Amino acid sequence: MPDAVSKNGLTHFLHQHVSDVWMRFLLAIAGLVLAFAAALFSTVSRESGDMWATFILASAALLLAAIVGLTTVPYLARRVAVARVREAIDYDVTRVGIIYILTAIVIGIAALNTGNNLLYIVVAAMLASIMVSGYASAIVLRQLELDVRLPEHVFAGRQVFGRIILRNRRRWLPSFSVSVIPPKKRRATKVWRWEQTTFAFPSTRRLWFSLPDRSLRRFDSGPVLPGIFEGSVYFSYVPPQSEHSADLTLRFDRRGRHQQDSFGLSTRFPFSFLTKTRRVPLGREVIVYPSVEPTDEFFEVLPLITGEFETFVRGRGYDLYRIREYMPEDSARHVDWKATAKSGSPKVREFTREDERKVRIVFDNPNPGAVTSDTYEKAVALAASLTWHFTSEHAETSFAAQNYGGAPDLYQFLAYLAVIEPKPGKSVIDDLGPSDDYNIVLTTRPRGTMPTRLWSCSYFVFIEDRR
Repeated sequence: MPDAVSKNGLTHFLHQHVSDVWMRFLLAIAGLVLAFAAALFSTVSRESGDMWATFILASAALLLAAIVGLTTVPYLARRVAVARVREAIDYDVTRVGIIYILTAIVIGIAALNTGNNLLYIVVAAMLASIMVSGYASAIVLRQLELDVRLPEHVFAGRQVFGRIILRNRRRWLPSFSVSVIPPKKRRATKVWRWEQTTFAFPSTRRLWFSLPDRSLRRFDSGPVLPGIFEGSVYFSYVPPQSEHSADLTLRFDRRGRHQQDSFGLSTRFPFSFLTKTRRVPLGREVIVYPSVEPTDEFFEVLPLITGEFETFVRGRGYDLYRIREYMPEDSARHVDWKATAKSGSPKVREFTREDERKVRIVFDNPNPGAVTSDTYEKAVALAASLTWHFTSEHAETSFAAQNYGGAPDLYQFLAYLAVIEPKPGKSVIDDLGPSDDYNIVLTTRPRGTMPTRLWSCSYFVFIEDRR
């Protein structure tokens, strides 16, 4: 019963939508007929010498044509564009095609000068081959479906593998020599937008009156996001009613959001005169995490953090767990002097609750201009590396940062670091609440401005430019 209701609702929606389109089309035809009649009668009135009738009829014709052009034509054009966007094809003449066309032109000029019928036949055959090439390449690209599968987690600097799947939906005809290519790179453009303003008269300090107004201005459409892949993937032969797949090697050098709105299916089949590319609207987006590979900064701070963290964890217990040999990273306050005197070698006490390894990584996002872009990127990479390290060590890891309200999930925090940029705002350190976790704080604040309540259970990594 629900299926029948949904089908009836869909049928009613389509019927109403089609009726609306036909109604607009008929109204547009009627408006254009009236405009044509008014223009025709204005011509008759002008020849008879009635200037007022000519002016009124001509103005009415222009007004009707303008109303049709502004209301009905864009409405119908949008629906035609939606239907044809999947068949949008670009044409590029190849070097072979240019040489071939020039040769045909030379032979055609020779045929006109000499009147030789054989040359006319040669020119006709050459022009016919161009038409056959265009028709055959169009058939090759029709009814092809494209699917691009990308990995879920992508890290900067690491190679990952995706997959491109090409399906041929035709029942009888195969496809030959098809390449999957990225779309042409777009540049940042400007768009026209209405902006609310105020109309004041006169435009001096002492105003007589002011009215709300709107002005049309050009704004940047926004930054163009980098694409997902470059190059091409070639399919030599795709049989009818089948699919072929190819692995795609991807590598992203920088973190961030990579987006691609469409792909291209290109072919030069059969004579390579034209490169015909069919645009396929297929949106894909990849969030590239920061690199988690160990860096120089990582190797510099990790031993210090590990030593203090282990000391903090072991010192939280109250019951003696065991007495063991002294290690270089152990604190001197845990040395058992009696056991040391008896055995002749340094011994330390180890307390219970050592398995509660809780770490909180705090990234204090700096204001714009606080550090250079290179230093900022190194800080983001260090935060990602520390996050990856302690999560791999099975520590219970949580995170804190400006405008980060996500759960203590590794990939969610890495996605936050992937798109983060310096922003003005309050320091996240001032909002840190009490916690039993060991805090690893990455900040650009001066060393003497840290809250004293954090020093006993925190390690600070100060982000600053090294000159």
